[in-house]
Amino acid sequence: MSIEEILKSGKYHLIDVREPMELEMDGEIESAINIPLGEIEDRKEEVEQLDGPKIFFCRSGNRSGKALEFFKSENLTDIYNGGGYADVQQALENL
Repeated sequence: MSIEEILKSGKYHLIDVREPMELEMDGEIESAINIPLGEIEDRKEEVEQLDGPKIFFCRSGNRSGKALEFFKSENLTDIYNGGGYADVQQALENL
C-alpha cells in the first residue's frame, strides 16, 4: 500500500521524528505526533499501542528510515517511511 493510499483511507497515524525546535522553525503537521528519533526507544510502547498504519517522517526521510528500521527489528508491522515533512505535507494537500 502506498503512502497516498493510506492517507486517502483516513485511518493512519503520522509520527514526526524531528526535534521540537525543527517544528517551530520549519512547520508542523497538526495531526502528527512528535516523537524525536532520540526518544523512539523510550516511547516504543506509545507507538505500538497506536491502531492502524503508522507513517514516520522527518526533514529528509533519513531519520524516519531509522525509526522504521528500529520498529521492524521490534517486529512491528503496518509501519511506513513517509519521507520528508514536505513530502507528507504535499501528499496531504493533494488528497
